[in-house]
Amino acid sequence: MKPPIAVKKPKVLEIHGHKRIDNYFWMRERENPEVINYLNQENAYLKDQLKHTEEFQSFLFEEIKGRIKEDDQSVPYFKSGFFWYARYEKGAEYPIYCRKKDSLDNPEEIILNVNILAEGKSYFQVGGTSSSPNQNLLAFAADEVGRRIYTIYFKDLVSGQILSESIPNVTGNLAWASDNKTIFYSKQDPETLRSNRIYKHILGSSIENDELVFEESDEEFSCHVVSTKSEEYLFIHSESTISSEIRFLKSDKPEAEFQLLQKRIPYLEYAADHYGKYFWIRTNENAQNFKVVKAPISSPSKNNWEDVIPHRESVLLEDFDLFSSYLVTQERSNGLVQILIKPWDGSEGHQLEFDDETYTAWISTNPEFNTEILRFGYNSLVSPSSIFDYHMSLKTKILLKQQEVVGGYDQNLYQSARVWAKAKDGVMVPISLVYKEELFNPDGKNPLLLYAYGSYGFSMEAYFSSSRLSLLDRGFVFAIAHIRGGEDLGRHWYEDGKMLKKKNTFSDFIACAEHLIDEKYTSTPHLYAMGGSAGGLLMGAVMNMRPDLFNGIISSVPFVDVVSTMLDESIPLTTGEFQEWGNPKDKEFYEYMLSYSPYDNIEEKAYPNLLVTSGLHDSQVQYWEPTKWVAKLRELKTDQNLLLLHTNMEAGHGGASGRFNALKELAMEYTFLFHLEKIVPKIQKKEFQK
Repeated sequence: MKPPIAVKKPKVLEIHGHKRIDNYFWMRERENPEVINYLNQENAYLKDQLKHTEEFQSFLFEEIKGRIKEDDQSVPYFKSGFFWYARYEKGAEYPIYCRKKDSLDNPEEIILNVNILAEGKSYFQVGGTSSSPNQNLLAFAADEVGRRIYTIYFKDLVSGQILSESIPNVTGNLAWASDNKTIFYSKQDPETLRSNRIYKHILGSSIENDELVFEESDEEFSCHVVSTKSEEYLFIHSESTISSEIRFLKSDKPEAEFQLLQKRIPYLEYAADHYGKYFWIRTNENAQNFKVVKAPISSPSKNNWEDVIPHRESVLLEDFDLFSSYLVTQERSNGLVQILIKPWDGSEGHQLEFDDETYTAWISTNPEFNTEILRFGYNSLVSPSSIFDYHMSLKTKILLKQQEVVGGYDQNLYQSARVWAKAKDGVMVPISLVYKEELFNPDGKNPLLLYAYGSYGFSMEAYFSSSRLSLLDRGFVFAIAHIRGGEDLGRHWYEDGKMLKKKNTFSDFIACAEHLIDEKYTSTPHLYAMGGSAGGLLMGAVMNMRPDLFNGIISSVPFVDVVSTMLDESIPLTTGEFQEWGNPKDKEFYEYMLSYSPYDNIEEKAYPNLLVTSGLHDSQVQYWEPTKWVAKLRELKTDQNLLLLHTNMEAGHGGASGRFNALKELAMEYTFLFHLEKIVPKIQKKEFQK
């Protein structure tokens, strides 16, 4: 079967006196039968090219799925007189939300069975869930398309009936007032999907009468509503990439007006919680790596902020949690997370100790104030995800649950490490990697998959994945490049990989790949790269810059048409990201973005093998970006390497809904790598049929 050839319909795009010709601009026409036909042709071509791997894909799907405990349950947490948890039943795709009154020995109450709600639907996703303060009502948000446009529903937890009233076309974000009948929720602009309004709804009243309590007029900001840990206050957060603003309201006075905590100032970011007579605030005010301050509720503006944990040049303060006797912080030093416990009484604090060379840890769900117990999570590239309860005064911990790998898993068979690559400007970039020890040889012939993201200050954690074992057990090394654009080494790591420094992200990734080759972890014929969304931009950029470096690339829902997207303010996310990428209406940013935009820099040359995945209903990276990118690559590339596009016609940015459906796409991606690496599947029919 020959690859699809897209029709060219040239469109001239002009700004700053510069003209670009886009032959595939027409692919933005979502309802155009030509567009749907082209997507179907690409899906058919992929199916044809990978037809000989279909049995292996099915086997791999069952193998990956087979490691996951189907009848699983989250660790219950206690709040407002109930133990809350979610569980899965064997053969079911969706969670069942449950609770037990007072004791785990009491009968289970199912508050929401998502499997029943999803019956007969090709896509179904429950977003936010929140119970009323008296625990008699449940509000939950559901999306049936994958475009992250939700409807809020209400369930009477006493009678078990879902109420007839609902609130459609919302973001899914909501918070209860303490009167058990008032909820505040956020709503998005119908075109851009920017969350820009907060409404108040009183149960039993018409949604037509819902009061607009706040509207965010600045197109670079979005807003949402949350309750504090104490549940005594509601916050409206307005946020841009570089600035924050919070309004607060006593939750027992939903009829009152929200008050301003601290007005927005460019480059001032802050987030708050409440305890006692103070708001406790994480902020970057004169603190690039953030600090914790407190402010009296009666006068909370920054003139009255008092340092609690001062700024430190070498430590990024990521998060904090409040307890009656302790302040707990989550911090990052030298790229690794630390959790610190600081008593309010002024006595000496301490930090939790972790053993692995590269790992991730996090403050978990801690809704109760008056407790000595801190719940935290931990995993590493070789250690399955674990949840612990830690007694903060006795300094003892209890393992509540470790992720079970069905069929058995011996972490002693696998080796993790952290190495450092020198970027082109001399900066040292960390790389986390893992491999199966008996299959690794330091001869440069190991297949290696290098993964990265590198945007929005999102740190890429060294996490455990049971699915990844299907790669490691077939000889692959898996590596994570902690490149600039994330916050892995502090706030400066992010700021040195955005705006007019964005190319550091790409050159860092290339330096990591070259280092792994130089150190004989792999070589170009066996080197593969993978990234999604903004990480898909990374894939497109490095593929243009160094197409000779990789044998194959997987790019998921990739943001690759940077200039056209950032010029179109009708597209979701555009205006809110001017401080991440720049505004191309400014000539300096236009020229810089144009110099790396993957779609705009495709040339007549050889490219690596490439698998691209996309979702027709994606609200974050519109389907036409990967579609246009593939069409232009087909037009210009000079090689005979594989170029495959898979568009999920029923999903959005996150792919298929459900617990296991997404694993089919993962199995396809892994099979693509095995095919390129000429790893022959060994399928035992008896085992396959189980």
